[in-house]
Amino acid sequence: MASADPTDLPVLVERDDVEAVTTVRLNRPDSRNALTVELKVALRDALQEVAEDDSVRAVILASSGPAFCVGQDLREHAESLRSESTPGGSLDTVTEHYNPIAAALAGMPKPVVASITGTTVGAGLGFVLACDLRVAAAGTKFATAFSGIGFGGDSGLSATLAHCVGASRATDLLMLGDTFTAEEARDWGIVREVAADAEATEAAALALGRRLAAGPTVAYAEIKKAVALGTVSQLGEVLAHEAQAQVKLGATQDHRDAVEAFLAKEKPTFHGR
Repeated sequence: MASADPTDLPVLVERDDVEAVTTVRLNRPDSRNALTVELKVALRDALQEVAEDDSVRAVILASSGPAFCVGQDLREHAESLRSESTPGGSLDTVTEHYNPIAAALAGMPKPVVASITGTTVGAGLGFVLACDLRVAAAGTKFATAFSGIGFGGDSGLSATLAHCVGASRATDLLMLGDTFTAEEARDWGIVREVAADAEATEAAALALGRRLAAGPTVAYAEIKKAVALGTVSQLGEVLAHEAQAQVKLGATQDHRDAVEAFLAKEKPTFHGR
C-alpha cells in the first residue's frame, strides 16, 4: 500500500533546525483553508507540540494557497446543525478547538509571527491576532464575518481586535462585518508590514522569525506575559509582575552574557537560557 503524501495533511509542520524556526502551515488550499474539525485538531496539536519543543525558538503561522483562512467550514457546520439532536452541540468546537488554538498562539513561550497571504476572516482573523507580530501581502482582505451568520466573535477576537484598534472600531468591525485592507490593517497597527505579494510576505515573515529566534527568547516569553497582563490589569499588578520577571531574567545566562558583551562593545549571542 502506498504511503500517504505528507503534503495532503491538513497542517504541515516545517522545521528549520539550523535557524530554530518552525512554520506551522494551514494546508487546505482548495477550500481556502476553511476550518474543518480535522484541520482544527491538527492545528491545535501542532501548536502544542512546537510549544513544548525547546529546540524551537520562533514560530511562523502560515498557509497554503491564495487565502490564509476563511474561518469555519460552513458546509461541515451546517451538516452538524442538521444532524444534532441538541441545538448548539456543534458549538462545542469553540471550547475544544478554537479556544485552545488561540490560547496556544497567545501563550506560546516563544515569538509567533503570522504570515498572512490572502483573505483572512472569522476565526482566521482571530488566529492571526493571537500571534505576536504580523506581516500581510498586498491585496489581502480582512473581515470579522461573524455577525453575517448571526454569531458574535470567537477565538479571542473580541479582546484582541479591541486591543489592536480600540473598542469603538472593534465594535464597528464586529457588528457591521465590513472588509478592510492590508494597508488599513497596517495603519491601524494590526500588521507591522505589507509586502508586495505572497512570496515576499513569506520571506519577510521568515526573516523576522529568524531575527527573533536569534534573540533572548526567555525575555520574549516574559514580555508576552507582561503585555497580556497590562491590557487587563491595574498598574500596580503590572509593576509587581515586571519586578518578578526581571529577577527571573536576571538569573539567565542570556542576560549575564549580554551585559558582558555590552561592556566589551560586542554583539551579544543569545541561547534561550
